[in-house]
Amino acid sequence: MSATRRSFLKAGSVAAAGAALAPLSTSAGTPRPNAGRRLETSMRLSLAAYSMRDALTAGDMDLFAFIDWCAELGLPGTELTSYYFEEDFEDAYLHALKRRAFSHGLAVSGTAVRNDFCRPPGPERDEDIEHVRQWIDHAAEFYAPHIRIFAGDLPDGVDTATGIGWVADAIVEVLEHAAARGVVLGLENHGGITARAADHLAIVEAVGDHPWFGVNLDTGNYRTDAYDELAMAAPYAVNVQVKHAVHRNDGSTAPTDMERIRDLLDAAGYSGWVVLEYEGENPRERIPEYLETMRRVFA
Repeated sequence: MSATRRSFLKAGSVAAAGAALAPLSTSAGTPRPNAGRRLETSMRLSLAAYSMRDALTAGDMDLFAFIDWCAELGLPGTELTSYYFEEDFEDAYLHALKRRAFSHGLAVSGTAVRNDFCRPPGPERDEDIEHVRQWIDHAAEFYAPHIRIFAGDLPDGVDTATGIGWVADAIVEVLEHAAARGVVLGLENHGGITARAADHLAIVEAVGDHPWFGVNLDTGNYRTDAYDELAMAAPYAVNVQVKHAVHRNDGSTAPTDMERIRDLLDAAGYSGWVVLEYEGENPRERIPEYLETMRRVFA
């Protein structure tokens, strides 16, 4: 057990540990030079393939066509969600995706995997660790600089501090491979044990300083005190995904206040990718509208 984790567990308060963290720069424990100071930053826009999940799942679109559409939309980036890759692909397929993006002058802003690290040591967690390592290799092959990873769900009867330790240990096991391949891992606030910012950031603290790790900040995934929680996590962000709606405390949703998101990212000193991950209806019609708003607000 690392000294960082021992000190965290001794603290006995997950919420206090999360709230007391220092902002992220190139490593999880080093402040950004501009954190806490309002900036007028220019952020680069991308679109997550998950936004077109119905068409991609049905076979009405593949990732090559998605890349083409991102180019038609005038985007500088494209996020290629791993769920929609061909089955049993080889490196030649990844190189073809890289070549298609390059032909349009597009950067691949990142990719994503499904994993569950909130498990005790054993074969199931080992399988997910190997899955993430494999996708680190894939990401390096098609020049994806970032992978969004999940923490997972806390099993029944397991206390939060134990779950945080499991997740942190698993992340530590893949980080050196990520560093060797030059791929940043971003832990998303994707419900489960990361449903609240304090617990989400407690995992970051437990992992400790590492230049290839941070938070994949999803604006639509905190279910209570959404903007306050996002402001807490923003200083640790290495990638940002913007949803079209945020959750209210009463369980309903409201349209995302893009200007407020920009302001809290500015205050955190963030100037990386801002990726639209659209989950509403009529994506073909609505995505271009949201991107126009995002260009006005973020760029």
